[in-house]
Amino acid sequence: MIPRFKKQKKAEKLETYPVLPVKDNVLFPGMALTLNIGEERSKKLIADLKPGDKIIITAIKDIKQGVADPENIYTTGLIARKIRTVHERDLILLAVHGEKRVKIDEYTEKEPYFKATITTLVETQPPEDAATEDKIFQIKELGKQIIIELGLPEEAAHSFETITDPGLLTDIVASNMRIEKEDKQQLLETLDINERLDKIETLMIKEIHRIGLTKDISNKVSQEMDKSQREYFLRQQLKAIKEELNEGEIDEIDELEESIKTAGMPSEVEEAALKELGRLSKMPPSTAEYTVSRTYISLLIDLPWSKSTEDNQDIEGAKKTLDEGHYGLEKAKKRIVEYLAVKKLKHDMGGPILCFVGPPGVGKTSIAKAVAEALGRKTARVSLGGVRDEAEIRGHRRTYVGALPGRIIQAIKKAGSNNPVIVLDEIDKLGYDYRGDPSSALLEVLDPEQNNSFSDHYLDVPFDLSKVLFITTANSLHNVPAPLKDRMEIIDFPGYTQDEKLTIAKRHLMPRQLERHGLTKGQITFDDEALSILLEEYTREAGVRSLEREIATVLRN
Repeated sequence: MIPRFKKQKKAEKLETYPVLPVKDNVLFPGMALTLNIGEERSKKLIADLKPGDKIIITAIKDIKQGVADPENIYTTGLIARKIRTVHERDLILLAVHGEKRVKIDEYTEKEPYFKATITTLVETQPPEDAATEDKIFQIKELGKQIIIELGLPEEAAHSFETITDPGLLTDIVASNMRIEKEDKQQLLETLDINERLDKIETLMIKEIHRIGLTKDISNKVSQEMDKSQREYFLRQQLKAIKEELNEGEIDEIDELEESIKTAGMPSEVEEAALKELGRLSKMPPSTAEYTVSRTYISLLIDLPWSKSTEDNQDIEGAKKTLDEGHYGLEKAKKRIVEYLAVKKLKHDMGGPILCFVGPPGVGKTSIAKAVAEALGRKTARVSLGGVRDEAEIRGHRRTYVGALPGRIIQAIKKAGSNNPVIVLDEIDKLGYDYRGDPSSALLEVLDPEQNNSFSDHYLDVPFDLSKVLFITTANSLHNVPAPLKDRMEIIDFPGYTQDEKLTIAKRHLMPRQLERHGLTKGQITFDDEALSILLEEYTREAGVRSLEREIATVLRN
């Protein structure tokens, strides 16, 4: 039956005690307990207590429901005496000593904290016979076994020897044993000590089985680890035997060693790769370090240390390729043709660092890709918009979980050659925060005097970027740091005139949109007047993106 709040008359006076509900503890008579008090209602109760004052300690049923509802509080609890309180930040540590079992009869107050009247509960003593003595002896023996299984000091086992009171024995065992709160509450509510002896014995046997199961699992895990170590040493012995007999298949370590030697690495890099391979050969394959080391060696092998594509020496052909894909942009085209002409005379010339600056839609990114096609090189694009972490450029150190090389090295690996055209798009959109400044990391990448030995944190060996043709794009140079701007050759892309847009629409935009919409020139025609109307009345831009969208809209309708 759940106690109700009692409506008292003004003249009626009853002895009441404050009620302190606790979440995950059950206090037993004769036991001391330190409680963490964080709930505001309970803090108010503690503030009114003096040393030696008595309160009712009782457990709550469902932690999720909290302590505001009396129906969520067990009616059987304990009268306890306050020993002391310690304040720590937002918590109050309350030390109490349990005295006797009680039952809450009625709640008399709810605010600022619970108060209630109680009835002292009387325990039923067991008969003084051999059966009771046997139960007490059995519980003591089980207690000693649990203490030994847990590896606790032997002195703790001797503490049971002096206890003769069966009720006190069950309370001490219940208070110190790791059992569920509900089981402890049942033991607290059990007033028949003989019945309580039976319950505590059952719980102790379950605890011994649980400890044994935990030990079995630990032993199995240990055996599996020992097995892995044993397998590793046996594999090493088997490898040595096969080498002596000159038989057996080449294992993974041998394959990696062969790949390292044929990858065309510089001597310094090859030495570092072989050293890492030596570490790998001593690791068990089941360890996490093995996977990290194996991935690193694979990256070193996959990088194009000595793989280059041959540049197109046909200057006229390159100029024709640029003209076919883009109208206008003569300054950018002229600079690429000049580079090809000088490259034809001096084969070991490094790549220039170009920066295409102009409003959106004027063809900066697309002509950068066309440059790679004209040169006969492979291309890779790196989008820098919104990049804030320096590790995106330089890579993460391999000590971090999930470490990766930087975007520059990833682009080189993707391109598959050491002289690709790398397009660094939206360089003016770089950001910076507590993780570093990516624009500062780009200073080494875009400096021809330094990038012949670019150091990526993940690689930890130098990589030559001097053969790479870097082309960066930006809408504005206002957000580009001066040292970075100084390393690049700026090529301005002004907005197109109306006549240039008209020509671009007829030569490039119309054929492309007709193909995308599955139409032919015979099915639809656009005269100059119609295109001029689209330009003058429907678009307001320096580039031609909006114009292409308007043409697509007309074709769909």
